[in-house]
Amino acid sequence: MKTNPRKKTKLGRFKFISVLFSTTLSLFIVGLFGVIVIQAKSLTSIIRENIEIQVFLRKNLSQGEITRIQTLLESKPYVLKKDGKTGVTFISQDDAAQSFLEDTGEDFKSFLTENPLRDSYTVAIAEEYQTADKIKSIVEEIRTIEGVFEVTYMADLVESINQNLTKVALVLGGFILILIITVVMLINNTIKLALFSQRFLIRSMQLVGATRGFIKKPFLIRAFFFGILAGLIASGLLFIIIEYTKANIDGFALLQNYMLLYYLFGGLVIIGGMLSLFSTLQAVNKYLNMSLDELY
Repeated sequence: MKTNPRKKTKLGRFKFISVLFSTTLSLFIVGLFGVIVIQAKSLTSIIRENIEIQVFLRKNLSQGEITRIQTLLESKPYVLKKDGKTGVTFISQDDAAQSFLEDTGEDFKSFLTENPLRDSYTVAIAEEYQTADKIKSIVEEIRTIEGVFEVTYMADLVESINQNLTKVALVLGGFILILIITVVMLINNTIKLALFSQRFLIRSMQLVGATRGFIKKPFLIRAFFFGILAGLIASGLLFIIIEYTKANIDGFALLQNYMLLYYLFGGLVIIGGMLSLFSTLQAVNKYLNMSLDELY
């Protein structure tokens, strides 16, 4: 009597469709939250780049003195440096008067004999120096520069930004921790359920003398492959969504940090493979150590 080859069960060939779907979905959710964290980090950097110190100069300084002050400011380690440029910008008193006219619609030159505004510099501060104490020290240092009349900054705004960003970081950190625990449990339970149908086959292999390593190998290889595949699918879906959003929402491209995104995608692939591998190893060991009565 011929045996239908379709009814044969091969070691390691358990139904992985549900495992693949569940792992892909879990990694996609983790990745989506990771993308949100990366965007939040980029947005934080943009906000911090707009924290500036106003340095007003004494009147009647020569061009050489003004240039000296700029060179000195640009040499400071706390000044933001980005794309080969420093965060020091000169604003002449005439430019300041023009900005005042555009903002208020009032031309004080019509009733004043001279421009009361001063030449100034705006100094963008590097992110690692943007604490209340450090900025206060920077302001005190700049005030000692010869030719500087006054230094101002929005102390309340700096403190408010730092407090709010800290709160957001704590909330995101808590969500990430809960999400990771949930995903690990979900993938682990899904793999255990998928292997449940293979428990008697595992015991049969034990009874005919197969070693534990021989029994585990096909399960682990298959689990690792599908974990890697789930990570690749999840990463691909995230990349498509990011590119679609970037093409349809103005300004979204400014939040992209592709180096961190590629690290995230690589992490999803590695996490998918390793988590599936260890969950499968745990489940197979569980069935290998069960008695026949426990298997039923």
